[in-house]
Amino acid sequence: MGEIDPAFIQTPENRPKLCIIEEEGIPVIDLSPLFCSSSSITDPSFEDLVRKIGSACREWGFFQVINHGAPVERRKKMEAEARKFFHQRKEQKNEVRRDDVHVIGYFDSELTRNVRDWKEVFDYTVEEPTLVPASPDPHDHQITHWYNKWPQYPPHLRETLKEYSEKMEELALKLMELIALSLGLAPKRFHGFFKDQTSWMKLNFYPPCPSPHLALGCGPHKDSGALTVLAQDDVSGLEVKRKSDGQWVRVKPRPNAYIINVGAVIQVWSNETYESVEHRVMLNTEKERISYPFFLTPAHYTMVEPLEELVNDQNPAKYKSYNWGKFFVTRKRSNFVNLNVHNIQVYDFKIN
Repeated sequence: MGEIDPAFIQTPENRPKLCIIEEEGIPVIDLSPLFCSSSSITDPSFEDLVRKIGSACREWGFFQVINHGAPVERRKKMEAEARKFFHQRKEQKNEVRRDDVHVIGYFDSELTRNVRDWKEVFDYTVEEPTLVPASPDPHDHQITHWYNKWPQYPPHLRETLKEYSEKMEELALKLMELIALSLGLAPKRFHGFFKDQTSWMKLNFYPPCPSPHLALGCGPHKDSGALTVLAQDDVSGLEVKRKSDGQWVRVKPRPNAYIINVGAVIQVWSNETYESVEHRVMLNTEKERISYPFFLTPAHYTMVEPLEELVNDQNPAKYKSYNWGKFFVTRKRSNFVNLNVHNIQVYDFKIN
């Protein structure tokens, strides 16, 4: 990307401090009780797992999972294919470049809070095609189809990514069952929302940056979907804003673990029992970094609102209902257009 352009420079309050607080306290949760044939929902080890999930969602909004059942070899294969793609010449990557009409594919000018991120991305949707509203206009009821743009090189990228995202979907839905149980709900309470999912996956490539004190790989943000399942290589960079004191803390890479974070949709469904937490990506001058988040998101027609089981006179609904599809396409548009205002947030639907 060359010398740093002013478009990458963060506002003074968002510029990273290069002193690192590496956080050992982010929960690491062993999912092996999920795969124990003798384990049942009333088994003490399973109950302990549900309790740990609930505590992590409540206190951190982030946690790591190990012994998760996702094949390590698929992850390694996917990472190798992704590196081949990003290490191509720019004109080759631009063959699948996305724009404000075709919003899925390769891009190197993504914005977070109207500041350009120091990264390249390639994204794709799990369902092909994916059904979404044709526009953010609340009065426009037309539906459109999003189709993925698949590159010719590497030749096995499409197959590898689709196999990988299938496993991420399985893991995400298992975690949603645990989250449901931790809220006192039936384990499959959330599954119906994902029947016609808009779930998607993104490959993030962060080149070395000459000015890591001015720019960010991804600016501070909260994930807008239901649940994020993130894999990263062995180069650290992800930072989470700790709920207890507002400090930015680094998430230490753990071999073969996945980093899970609660999205805004769960924040609303749970009526703020669980909260989506702000996070960002730091850069360095020497090493590139790759990460691979899978975003579990509901069908476009889903009206997101606090679940009736979690609302009562003592705990009234904290959010108005909103349409996920309209919210989603509005957020996607902000990747391309500097709106000069804050992008739509779940707090816009907060009941005062």
